[in-house]
Amino acid sequence: MSSEESLSQIIMKSKIDCLRAQLIVIGLLKGLSHPDTIKISQVLDEWLYKYQKINSN
Repeated sequence: MSSEESLSQIIMKSKIDCLRAQLIVIGLLKGLSHPDTIKISQVLDEWLYKYQKINSN
């Protein structure tokens, strides 16, 4: 962990990586237009937005 990277940033990155993996699996199994795939994609977008927001300061 770098001195500039906080624990919350590391946790957020881990959550984002987990959501990306889920998105890939669900997308492959159910298709890209399935409601479950779209929901995970939206949740991932929200986490990415939050992560970018705290890192833009």
